[in-house]
Amino acid sequence: MSILHFEDFTVGRVFPCGPYTVSKDEIFEFAREFDPQPHHLDEEAASKSMLKGLSASGWHVCAIAMRMIADDILNKAASRGGVGTHDVRWIKPVRPGDTLRLEVEVSETSEPRSKPEFGFVTIQIRMFNAHEQVAQLSMIPIIAKRGSA
Repeated sequence: MSILHFEDFTVGRVFPCGPYTVSKDEIFEFAREFDPQPHHLDEEAASKSMLKGLSASGWHVCAIAMRMIADDILNKAASRGGVGTHDVRWIKPVRPGDTLRLEVEVSETSEPRSKPEFGFVTIQIRMFNAHEQVAQLSMIPIIAKRGSA
């Protein structure tokens, strides 16, 4: 397996990630531990909510996206970690049984003068649900080691 370096992250390049199928049990488990709101914990309450049914917590959806990105990109890259995330938007609910996939597009790169052995890569995350609708959007800046360093 070849390792991805900064130079491999060219603007416009798209990396597919996934798939990942979400179970009802994991929705309940995540919600009990981290986001204990009725529309994530109780099917009857969820049916009466604005989401009109049981759905995964947005933070659970972010964690799923991170897992897919780690498995399919970061663990195959000379990545030195991320520096945050921004513009996280939950567009459509993620339901039990949904099979999710990501399109991860390189939207920007830059080369810091102070650390020439690294580069900054901003990736745009688009998560699609089982109906091929965009369920989540976000941007993540990561640090990648240069191949020549």
